[in-house]
Amino acid sequence: MSTQQLPVVVIGAGPVGLAAAAHLVGRGIEPLVLEAGGRAGAAVRAWSHVRLFSTWGEVVDPAAEKLLAPTGWKRPDPAVYPSGGEWAERYLRPLADALGDKVRTGATVTGVSRAGRDRIVDADRERQPFVVHVEYADGREERILARAVIDASGTWATPSPAGGSGLPALGEKAAADRITYRVPDLKDPTVRARYAGKRTAVVGSGASAFTALAYLAELAESADGAGTKGVWILRRGISASTFGGGTADQLPARGALGLAAQAAVDKGHADAVTGFRTEAFERDADGRLVLVGEDGRRLDPVDEVIVLTGFRPDLSFLDELRLRLDERLQAPVALAPLIDPNQHSCGTVYPHGHRELSHPEQGVYLVGMKSYGRAPTFLAMTGYEQVRSVAAAIAGDLDSADRVELTLPETGVCGGAGLFDTPDTRQAEGGGCCGAPEPQLLKLATPTASGTAAEEAPTGGCCGA
Repeated sequence: MSTQQLPVVVIGAGPVGLAAAAHLVGRGIEPLVLEAGGRAGAAVRAWSHVRLFSTWGEVVDPAAEKLLAPTGWKRPDPAVYPSGGEWAERYLRPLADALGDKVRTGATVTGVSRAGRDRIVDADRERQPFVVHVEYADGREERILARAVIDASGTWATPSPAGGSGLPALGEKAAADRITYRVPDLKDPTVRARYAGKRTAVVGSGASAFTALAYLAELAESADGAGTKGVWILRRGISASTFGGGTADQLPARGALGLAAQAAVDKGHADAVTGFRTEAFERDADGRLVLVGEDGRRLDPVDEVIVLTGFRPDLSFLDELRLRLDERLQAPVALAPLIDPNQHSCGTVYPHGHRELSHPEQGVYLVGMKSYGRAPTFLAMTGYEQVRSVAAAIAGDLDSADRVELTLPETGVCGGAGLFDTPDTRQAEGGGCCGAPEPQLLKLATPTASGTAAEEAPTGGCCGA
């Protein structure tokens, strides 16, 4: 069989993986989507209670919509912000249904290589098909040959730890019964009871941390939430950019999310502890957790900890492929400078497609959130443009593949130069949003941003990826 007659294996049936399949179908190329979860969009369903800060108009892929049209599917109101659950049920499920047997669920990819060639062997390598090893939920194993591989498996399954060094803090694994690495669903009575009236540390400084703080503040103000208190743990100081773009954010719901977190601090529902890098988790005499910093500080005991320090890619099943990844972000080397929070300016992501996503192993692409490695703030529209370009490249239409157009809204958030979360990074000459002040070593309340109305901020939000 000619390699060109083989399917393109797409790993992951999330928004970007299903969009990749739709673009391939539109090109007359057979996709085979392998999803480890029991249903399409399994990762999105895991945060079904969280509302996106992108509207329906920004989270539906054009090729997918074209594929859905003959089924009678109607796009929801493009101005409305869906929740993760709505996105999964009203878009991803019908899209997977339209793709039919091109999507397999309960199928975990355990390895990808070249047929008959490990990563060492050069001879005739590029003429060999890819071989994908799959393990199904019932224990069966299969070996699938593919002409190309698009890895859209995301990073949801591999959250980063609380430890400031990138490794789990001492005692973090032992404290697993009191730690979650996801935004909790406080509308679930069982989950709500876990946090109501409790003191909870929230570790992280991005959109997910904003969401958790806003949820805890809402719980504190409810009839059953008296005594609920948040402790916001930041590795850097507080500056004008800490709470995001606010009213200047071109994604209004994302800006409002930061304002909701700021309101939680202003109203006393959360104390902020800055310049704190977690080194260890200890327990007091009552079994509560005590966070210990690298500088020796010991925080007052907390009942629960929500760790929201980002995600990282699982590269273990790609170990036999020749990938070229940035040593810091674990993103493709040509893409990394465009998204590196240590360097790039606020909200600026330059147009990129198959060339920035390619590797020495021709025919393999990491797309979607996984393409960003450890970098934050990925948007669905970025992934849709990526797979449009990649599908065109696989089809041999390089003119179309190279016509990449991508304009993202300004976030009002970035890391500035130097170490991304260094507490004493200073604002650059000439203004801008990058940087933070000297570390504040005591709990503090932040001033309300001028011209903002914190009470207007919604309590939902997500990256839209």
